[in-house]
Amino acid sequence: MSTLQGKVLVAQGGGPTAVINQSLIGVVLESRKFPQVTRVYGALHGVSGIVNEDFLDLTEATTHNLEAVAQTPSSGMLSTRDKPDVEYCKKIFEVCRAHDVRYFFYIGGNDSADTCRIVNEESDKAGYELRVIHIPKTIDNDLKVTDHCPGYGSAAKFVAQAFAGVNLDNRALPGVYIGVVMGRHAGFLTAASCLAKQYPDDGPHLIYLPERPLTKEKFVADVQAQYNQFGRCIVAASEGIVGPSGKAIAAEFSGEKDAHGNVQLSGTGALGDLLSSWVKEGTNIKRVRADTLGYLQRSFLGCVSEVDQFEAREVGEKAAQYAIWHSRDGSVSIRRIGDYAVEYFLADLKDVARESVCMPDAFINAEGNHVTEAFKNYVRPLVGDLPIMKRISAPRVEKILNKK
Repeated sequence: MSTLQGKVLVAQGGGPTAVINQSLIGVVLESRKFPQVTRVYGALHGVSGIVNEDFLDLTEATTHNLEAVAQTPSSGMLSTRDKPDVEYCKKIFEVCRAHDVRYFFYIGGNDSADTCRIVNEESDKAGYELRVIHIPKTIDNDLKVTDHCPGYGSAAKFVAQAFAGVNLDNRALPGVYIGVVMGRHAGFLTAASCLAKQYPDDGPHLIYLPERPLTKEKFVADVQAQYNQFGRCIVAASEGIVGPSGKAIAAEFSGEKDAHGNVQLSGTGALGDLLSSWVKEGTNIKRVRADTLGYLQRSFLGCVSEVDQFEAREVGEKAAQYAIWHSRDGSVSIRRIGDYAVEYFLADLKDVARESVCMPDAFINAEGNHVTEAFKNYVRPLVGDLPIMKRISAPRVEKILNKK
């Protein structure tokens, strides 16, 4: 067992999720069990709070309070969009050293993993013992190494239930419905809409992902074909869908950029409006509607996957064990075993940092407008049980006045 004595510092970065606080509280409660941990600090607003020394002493928070926070969506310690470079990370390290922090945990995506990597390198250069652990979190499900990311299952459950509800509405009053889902480069979240299908004619009838280029002609033809077959059509589209050039279609219509310099893809609703206009201009279909799910996907209250919740807690607990018990640095990752179970392991920070992954080819159908059974088998256990939807089962009454 490690005898490195000092403080724990934990922070949350990037977009919130419905279960990110499970990871936070997992770290805090597990860390408080070790006698070599003198205090447990939480940084407000992620790395921004670290460089500004804006800390809460979580050692003095009650277990009851922490457990209640664990059940609450979004980032309990608040978040940041700061993307630290080397100079920024040097400041993080200096603050850690000044406060005798010996265990640093950062909950976030691949940029957070890169922050951990740089801070770890700075501590090694200085000869200061600092265990650094990255804890995975992202609804995009695009981190390398790990089978899936905590936060994804609950967001996927929201998307599946949202499209299931839309399908019920659309069946009652048919038309074309287009839902734009988060996903700049990876289509995992949009693909989860497939779980809304229960009956053969249910939507989504079409699913478009950033991994496959899309033309206006193909989109209109696909929609018309589904409309001809079912008298209606529900479309799930990733905000990051690209044209033949490989450039995001929405980027051509948005000048807004986020803190990382990325063009805002779905914040204005422009992509949904564009796709709707394609249908209206290219077909005789009159009833066409589009929605952008936006922030609703990330921290929707009351829509949580139990599996996601449990795994988010466990990656936090495992992070504390790897750092404090085993004196290791790295990124906590998940390996799928059996059907369905998981085990946890520690990946090298450099293998997770910065770069992301996309949907495998085996998860996307040959036409590029839906998903395969392989993806459905992958995502079902992460989402868990969904509400049951039933149709009225009764015989038709024979017509009297309207016989043909």
